[in-house]
Amino acid sequence: MRSIKHNDTSANSALRRRARKIRIVLMDVDGVLTDGKIVVCAEDGGGMADIKLFHAHDGVGLKLAKQMGLVTGVISGRRSPATAKRAIELGMDFVLQGQENKLSAYEQVLKQTGATDEQVCYIGDDLPDLPILRRVGLAVSVPNAALEVKKSAHYITDRLGGEAAVREVIEMILKAKGQWREAVGTFMIGAE
Repeated sequence: MRSIKHNDTSANSALRRRARKIRIVLMDVDGVLTDGKIVVCAEDGGGMADIKLFHAHDGVGLKLAKQMGLVTGVISGRRSPATAKRAIELGMDFVLQGQENKLSAYEQVLKQTGATDEQVCYIGDDLPDLPILRRVGLAVSVPNAALEVKKSAHYITDRLGGEAAVREVIEMILKAKGQWREAVGTFMIGAE
C-alpha cells in the first residue's frame, strides 16, 4: 500500500475518491488527538488522574464533521476521564475506551451504524491500530507514527498528532465531498 503525503499531486485523485466515500471518522487518542505524552498525577487517597492536552483546531474540525453529517469517535486502549470529557464536549458519537482489542470495538461501530469498511476513515499512530488501518477505506497515519503504521496508511498527515492532524484529515474529507465551503460558511453567519 502506498502512503500519500498531502502534497503528492499524482495520487491526490485516488485519495479524493477514498475520502468522498467516508461516513465515519474514528481515531486513536494518545498520539493522534494528543501528542502521545501521558501525564499521570497521583491524587490524595491513592487514586490516579491523567492530564491530556488537546488541540483546539481538532475540536473545531470534529464539530464541523458532526455538523456536516459525519459520525465521529475514538477507540483507545486506555481509559481516561479527560478523553471522555473532551469527547462529550465535541459531541462524538463513539467513545470506546479500555479496548485491548481495537478491531472488536471497530466491528461494534460497523454493526451499530450499518457502515462498510470503505465508508470509514481511521487515524492511528501505533501498532494496536494496525488491524483497523488494514481494513478501512481511508487509513491515516500521523507523521510521528510507528513505521508499520505509516506503511499501512493511505495518507500521512503533515500535522503531528496533538497538533491538529485530525483537523487536517476532516478538512481533506469535507473538501473531497464538496462540503468544506458550506462547513466554513457556518462560521460566517452574523460575521457581516
